[in-house]
Amino acid sequence: MYFCSMTNVAIFASGEGTNAENLFNYFKNDTRIKIKLVVTNSDTAGVIAKAEAHKKTVQLISKTSLNEYSAQIIEFLKAENINLIVLAGFLLKIPADFIKAFPNQIINIHPSLLPKYGGKGMFGAHVHKAVVENKENESGITIHYVNEEYDNGAFILQQKCSLDESETAESLQLKIRKLELEYLPKAIEKIISE
Repeated sequence: MYFCSMTNVAIFASGEGTNAENLFNYFKNDTRIKIKLVVTNSDTAGVIAKAEAHKKTVQLISKTSLNEYSAQIIEFLKAENINLIVLAGFLLKIPADFIKAFPNQIINIHPSLLPKYGGKGMFGAHVHKAVVENKENESGITIHYVNEEYDNGAFILQQKCSLDESETAESLQLKIRKLELEYLPKAIEKIISE
């Protein structure tokens, strides 16, 4: 993947924005990466307050506008010189024309060891609950490129954690969150240095 000397990042998030805030802090003084804006589909998402506290531009887009006005949204992102889109808990499917417009420039973090526990409806607590109910010995995170199928793009990085006998979905979520916070910035560094 080729990036110019500065990688301009847009973070797409639907929830609290823990990973987004971690990226704001991690890359705050990095001359190679600038997080230019945050895109969210929820006007009540916690990521909005976190982005505003870090003086990041926030764009609110609905599911309808993402699909019906994707050409205009792509045009806006291109005008902002965005060359990496990071999906950090973004719950809408990315339209095919986005993937064509940003080839190998959209990445996602998924809270399981794909291909296990991926696909439509498999996000957050749903994943952790399924992993625990199936008595898995390990879980983890997968950071991957986004293609036109849910959770099916080429892997960038996987990191594992083990499950205890007394594991709950809640305790597993804490382990996964720790991995996300440590390894999402590293995955971004990896792809911009390749």
